[in-house]
Amino acid sequence: MKRWILPGGILLLVIKIISALLTNNAFADNRQVTMGACTEFNPITFGILPLVSAERLVTRFTPLVDYLSRHLNAQVRLETAPSFTEFSRRTIQDKRYDILFTAPHFYPPARQAGYQLIASVNSPGMRAIIVVPKQSDISRIADLRGKRMATVGKKSLATLLVKKLLNAQDMSLYQALNITFTPTHNASLLSSYHGVTDASVLMEPPYNAASEQVRNRMRIIAKTDRAPHVPISVGHRLNKTCANEITQLLLNMSSTVDGQAVLKHNRFPGFRVSADAEYETFTNNL
Repeated sequence: MKRWILPGGILLLVIKIISALLTNNAFADNRQVTMGACTEFNPITFGILPLVSAERLVTRFTPLVDYLSRHLNAQVRLETAPSFTEFSRRTIQDKRYDILFTAPHFYPPARQAGYQLIASVNSPGMRAIIVVPKQSDISRIADLRGKRMATVGKKSLATLLVKKLLNAQDMSLYQALNITFTPTHNASLLSSYHGVTDASVLMEPPYNAASEQVRNRMRIIAKTDRAPHVPISVGHRLNKTCANEITQLLLNMSSTVDGQAVLKHNRFPGFRVSADAEYETFTNNL
């Protein structure tokens, strides 16, 4: 077998290249290193507002829950509630959730109950929309007077945003509607899709995530102002070290391959640092 003898300078260069590659690989691995400060709180309950049906919620958020479980070295359990009202009660009275994914206007009372903001979805914000079947003769907000409109529960962000929009145009318009409250955004959308109501109110992200078949038969007639995007907070049971690990894990998701895959699945651009004031100011102006 022929042996190759490298000159000293070339040999030194090869050693440096190999060393650099090993160092880079180690760094890449360290970016996704498993953490451990949250292990003592195992299992960790991740409470998610019932934005959509329980089945869709599981499909949408399981990858994120699995990602957190792997990297925190603790079992993270997804949990929701049958309604916005019950979810709010479990948040504030029971203090049931260790990680809280809730609506922007639900965060201030959650903070008063002991939850601490650690991040928010890195987006300019989200808004509610009013949609009608494509063949409907409703084309503007004024046409809704006296019509049947489906919307998520009374306390939902979508309902509050649309109420504010309608009142800005005509203070009597909201009162003149025949409103049906639904448990989820999907239920609201399907209500007018199937002709049970004349129009539907829901947040824009759930609408964009609906099936193409449904969206192709609907038409958006109005959009509200934007609200701050979803806040992520932690409950009193987790200590500061664990909370910091969760924070860093969320903030760094967009810089890792598996994190990017999870974000894409949820249609999130990533997470960012945010402040309580963003949500206090917004809620006070609703």
